[in-house]
Amino acid sequence: MQDHTKHRIHVSASTQYLPDQSQPDHGRYVFAYTITISNTGTVPARLLTRHWIITDANDKVQEVRGDGVVGQQPYLAPGMSFEYTSGTMIETSVGTMHGSYQMIDDDGSTFSTEIPQFTLSIPRTLH
Repeated sequence: MQDHTKHRIHVSASTQYLPDQSQPDHGRYVFAYTITISNTGTVPARLLTRHWIITDANDKVQEVRGDGVVGQQPYLAPGMSFEYTSGTMIETSVGTMHGSYQMIDDDGSTFSTEIPQFTLSIPRTLH
């Protein structure tokens, strides 16, 4: 029988528009996002890689793949969390991000953790 609590990673996000780095007249909207990754499973796991899908209001899609996050490959024992802040630029005042993290546990089993979709939006754009 498979243990469904073994690999349980929770991901949450918050965003912030950065007007000082943006140039709306030139289609440049810059956002910071803070991600919290929590291991609510029963085994330790290390984040190996990331895959982001970033979509603006014109349906322009950017895909980003790479090792770790902000230069790190955090190791999370059960009950531990890791938080980091990064940023992205899109050409419209509203967009979305979602993706996945590829993880490995202490037994060498790899698994994927979904990053739920979140919205990028300048203040007072969405209700």
